[in-house]
Amino acid sequence: MPQTPSNIHRLNTRRLSLAAVLPLAAVFASSALAQDADGATALEALTVTGGSGGVITGDGYVGTGSATGAKIDTPFLQTPQSISSVTEQQLKDRNPQTLLETFAYTPGARVGASGFDPRFDSFTVRGFDVTYTGVFRDNLRQPGASSSLFKNEPYGLEGVSILRGPSSALYGASGAGGLFNLITKRPTEVPLRELQIQYGTDNRHQGQFDFSGPVNDTDPLYYRMTGLLRDSDTEQVSVPDDRAYIAPAFTWKPDEDTKLTILGEYSRSRTGGTAAYYNDPLTGQVTDIFGGNPDFNDSIQTQARLGYEFEHRLNDVFTFRQNMRVSTLNTDTDWAFAYGPNAIDPRYLDGNAGTFDERLTAVVIDNQMEARFDTGALDHTLLAGIDYSRLRFRSLAGTGPMPPLDTQNPTDGRPTDPIDFDKRVDQDQWQLGTYLQDQIRYDAWTLTLGGRYDWVSTDTDTTDLATNAVDSISQTDKAFSGRIGLTYETDFGLAPYISYSTAFSPNAGWNKETGQPFKPTESRQEEIGVKYLLPNSNTLITAALFNIDQKNSLYYEVMDIGAGPENIQVQRGKVRSRGFEIEANTSLDNGLSLIASYTYTDIKITEGPADTVGNYVSSVPRHMASLWADYTLPEDGAGAGFGFGAGARFLGSSYGNDQNTTRNSSRVLFDAAAHYDFAAIDKKYDGLRLQVNATNLFDRRDAVCSAGFCYRDQGRTVIGSLKYNW
Repeated sequence: MPQTPSNIHRLNTRRLSLAAVLPLAAVFASSALAQDADGATALEALTVTGGSGGVITGDGYVGTGSATGAKIDTPFLQTPQSISSVTEQQLKDRNPQTLLETFAYTPGARVGASGFDPRFDSFTVRGFDVTYTGVFRDNLRQPGASSSLFKNEPYGLEGVSILRGPSSALYGASGAGGLFNLITKRPTEVPLRELQIQYGTDNRHQGQFDFSGPVNDTDPLYYRMTGLLRDSDTEQVSVPDDRAYIAPAFTWKPDEDTKLTILGEYSRSRTGGTAAYYNDPLTGQVTDIFGGNPDFNDSIQTQARLGYEFEHRLNDVFTFRQNMRVSTLNTDTDWAFAYGPNAIDPRYLDGNAGTFDERLTAVVIDNQMEARFDTGALDHTLLAGIDYSRLRFRSLAGTGPMPPLDTQNPTDGRPTDPIDFDKRVDQDQWQLGTYLQDQIRYDAWTLTLGGRYDWVSTDTDTTDLATNAVDSISQTDKAFSGRIGLTYETDFGLAPYISYSTAFSPNAGWNKETGQPFKPTESRQEEIGVKYLLPNSNTLITAALFNIDQKNSLYYEVMDIGAGPENIQVQRGKVRSRGFEIEANTSLDNGLSLIASYTYTDIKITEGPADTVGNYVSSVPRHMASLWADYTLPEDGAGAGFGFGAGARFLGSSYGNDQNTTRNSSRVLFDAAAHYDFAAIDKKYDGLRLQVNATNLFDRRDAVCSAGFCYRDQGRTVIGSLKYNW
């Protein structure tokens, strides 16, 4: 990710206190206990499902349906696109600490291309960067611009649905690789009470709680309150991973035809302005030297969101829904980075520093009318909708020199004078889209037809603060997107499908290379695949062949644009991605749960700079495979209460730049887990669980290069968790 400019204000470096979370947790624990005074124990919570937020249906590791593929609840077998899920049980067993860890075992997802970096959730799918265009929250777009990217806390999720391939026919702004729909924890009808503490590598201390259930015994009102507080260092000096997070939610369900769910969140995260290692320009290799300045390396991000999902069934035919969210994000950052030896004394490294202050506000609203009816032998599920999004982005930035880095004492701090802002960027973007989809069923056939038209307007003002000169650019875009797909469901659970889909994505932000706003990215895909839900077995196997063509693609490149090298976004020509994916998920009655996947991706630049045409896109392995299994020993055996998990992630070799002159080696990363339920000792300990998770178990920290800049894989982390449910 880019070494962007940062904020002039020195940041508050107070560490978060773990004790602060305990009184709040106790309040909700007392409330939850009052709701179940008879002593009944509820170990499993029933989510208040339905609607169009994307809630996953299924069992254990196997998701069988959600609203992600069609904006309304639809079985995966009837969705004419590659779709998979990360279920709540997977999240519990693997205990991911970042969003990237959450879907590290899903096919097509390339995580870790920027090595260790807790600042951003940056990743690609089918070879395409979807960091800005492919992250949705509860079926609503979660926009980003420049370094303003929302941080996503895995503990606040009950699952993730992944729809691969262009999907603008319903969702509007989305990328060629697809979209990841993050599903927020919702209120449950059955009481849920959970307290958990964690301790792990790099002095990681975390406390968290999750309480849910009916507000009282009479009103149709349900609540959920989820929160955590984390105080943690990382493997990199001056790069903490602190977070405070709280997410309230309420559902009002006055009758079977009406439901209103309110979803909120507030979080504050503190990390470093840069986390990268110094790249030696003489050798082209990444070193073990931290390239930043511990005395000038703070980044604090605060974000909040408040939204609702409303649904009302008018009659047997029509259902109306409206989903809406307002989100805000503030990022204040100081950063510094060394880029080359000093001309007089090569023991010292020259570099540049910067400060930036970014503010982003987004409003998204989606109105839907669903109609279910028959025309002769055809069953129709017709969905019509209008959605609107508004993004306001402001960036203040400044750059300046960095005190030289002493390679013999690279972790020493170097006092740096405050850096004044020298540039301001204001961007205002709105998007209006109208869409129509019809799912037509005849016997075992399902024909899905969808179309959407988008209008987008972007105004960008760039101000030179030294002269107050303003450069204003206005851009208007409009496009049609569509999807057509056909599936056939056999009596024995096999469902082959074929589809064609397109995508249209306006890009917030601006091209620092040209000074112009980014053009929209457009893509199209042909896909053929098969899904197999094994009869009498909780097992789903899916496979797909795809071909994607995209133009006006965004990439990161290291360029000198006036104040030293920066890793910036640029826009380049055309890209073609072809490949194959296969995935299997199962949860069996014998205590074994398993997920396995293999991905082959052949992605090349077909139009762009002369030295890249015909080359492979950097840091996208042609071969990726993963396997995770969790096994709980029988309750009546000698090892009752114990369970174990193990996983392996294979990343094939890839190129380190778009010129294909350097290569990343292949690697296998291993993960592991062990857990014990104390109820095996005595029923009075029912709900008490100890769990240990290890990521990158053998501490492999190879170099990984993307767009000509090199990072290091994140090292081993081990986290122990003690959880109590009652």
